[in-house]
Amino acid sequence: MGASWQDHPAWKLLEQAEGALGEPLRHLVLDAPAEQLARTRDAQLAVLCTSLVAWEALRPLVDDVVAFAGHSLGQVSALVASGALDLEDGVRFAARRAELTQRAADDHPGRMAALLGATVEQAAEACGAAPEAAWIANDNAPGQVVIAGTAEGLELATARAKELGVKRATALNVGGAFHTPLMASAAAGISEALRDVHFDTPMAAIVANQDGAAYFADDTWDGDSWRERSAAHVTVPVLWRPSMETLAALGADAFVEVGYGSMIAGLAKRTVPGIPVFSCADPSDLDNLAKELAS
Repeated sequence: MGASWQDHPAWKLLEQAEGALGEPLRHLVLDAPAEQLARTRDAQLAVLCTSLVAWEALRPLVDDVVAFAGHSLGQVSALVASGALDLEDGVRFAARRAELTQRAADDHPGRMAALLGATVEQAAEACGAAPEAAWIANDNAPGQVVIAGTAEGLELATARAKELGVKRATALNVGGAFHTPLMASAAAGISEALRDVHFDTPMAAIVANQDGAAYFADDTWDGDSWRERSAAHVTVPVLWRPSMETLAALGADAFVEVGYGSMIAGLAKRTVPGIPVFSCADPSDLDNLAKELAS
């Protein structure tokens, strides 16, 4: 993911991240084997660092940001990109968050599955087949809802989803039931890890995963509430579809997915099809983005 950025001035962000953690990170985005990137901490640090390097390169081209948002771990990236968290605190927080969620997953094993073609109502009814054992984890886009829970709970929920007419339930290759109450022990640890971390006023509003609401960069900004929100984040669903709708309602006339891949861009196109979506995944995207954003 990071190979194309090595010779770009924005690569300095990765070096700063290494300094914050006191360990090498570049191998995670250059040549780490698949089995290493299957580990939650390594995978999430790779994604975070690549996203922030890309944002550092893009930042001079964007002077009218309406708001920031990030899906799951991406919310940490968004907090750093917006200036609400400084880079060092953000990298240390992401590493600790990953460690704690993986520990919770080991202590309370679970699985996740995407229900393709499902409505949120169908997903909720499907989870009702396994009370306290299956929950909605992501409301990603129209027709894509992710559920999660214990192995038995997810089996019951996916079976019920098929009875309700859901087209397909696809198991996700993840190491736990993230964004569910099975992560409660991680939330407690994250709260402790964030106790002395300062959340500054960001450069633009941030749309939160938990409720899809915008929190503005003005005198109503409450850093303490973001400390609480960031701890609880791992136990509640990612409301990504409502977040996209909020960004559109705020007046965003373009979306830019910052970082490797195009999954988030795809979800935006399905959710708010009238808004153009661009990607900043590698340096070759910058020239085109400069022209598009200027117009």
